[in-house]
Amino acid sequence: MAVHLRKLAALGASSSVAHLLPKPKRPEKLNLLAAFAVGSVRGVSTCSADASASRLEGGNGTNYQEFLRCPNGGGTFHESACIDPTALIEVGAVVHPKAVLGAHVHVGSGTVIGPAVTVGPSTKIGYNVSLGNCTVGGSCIIHNGACIGQDGFGFLVDESGNMLKKPQMLNARIGDNVEIGANTCIDRGSWRDTVIGDWSKIDNLVQIGHNAVIGKSCILCGQVGIAGSVTFGDYVTLGGRAAVRDHVSITSKVRLAANSCVTKDIKEPGDYGGFPAVRTLSADNTFAVFNLLRLY
Repeated sequence: MAVHLRKLAALGASSSVAHLLPKPKRPEKLNLLAAFAVGSVRGVSTCSADASASRLEGGNGTNYQEFLRCPNGGGTFHESACIDPTALIEVGAVVHPKAVLGAHVHVGSGTVIGPAVTVGPSTKIGYNVSLGNCTVGGSCIIHNGACIGQDGFGFLVDESGNMLKKPQMLNARIGDNVEIGANTCIDRGSWRDTVIGDWSKIDNLVQIGHNAVIGKSCILCGQVGIAGSVTFGDYVTLGGRAAVRDHVSITSKVRLAANSCVTKDIKEPGDYGGFPAVRTLSADNTFAVFNLLRLY
């Protein structure tokens, strides 16, 4: 019947024939928000007319049809991610391909777990956290807005005087039982991994540059700034707004006063302060020097 109608239309038959012909199907539009709202984008077809167009891919080749709704929390995860059944992914959080979440991990809303990121068991991640190019140990706490694993600040000038970006290809490694404050940034490495040792505690608004290695049980107070390729021993404490220049090494059991700046290596344990930071006297020695000055 349809064949005869097409022949009549081709011969110039009445326009009343045209409306009897079946209309070609138009590709369906994919609404990702609606797809996630119903629980999964897996069953949504991107195109009913062309099978080759049934996959919606992003600029990085990610197939968004492979993202699923987490039954525990309502967040979204890629089907290639390894999610422990006890992990909770809140609504609005996204876990990307090949990421690994251990037992009892809690991921807050708005957080993005990047491709191949590993998060150890019992780690709690707050809202709007960004994890990429990194591994996070077990029993960590990462507060709202922290960013871990982004490119470090490295550039060079070419022969024409143009500022070019240095490759930042390595990772950041966070140890076990580490706490990272809100809006703290930890850059990925360029020539070695950036490392935060076990049991270290980092306050809000701290910047840790690429290739930095922080030892175990260190304390970094608010607004501390650590430049690239710095090396800390264990039990190093930095007061608020302290700064450390690039490629400096600080031995274990050093305490740095607030608003101080380290410009060269510190090789002996003790208390330091000032700009540039120098070793400070103990309270007993300060009192003794004050008494000697009174004699003159």
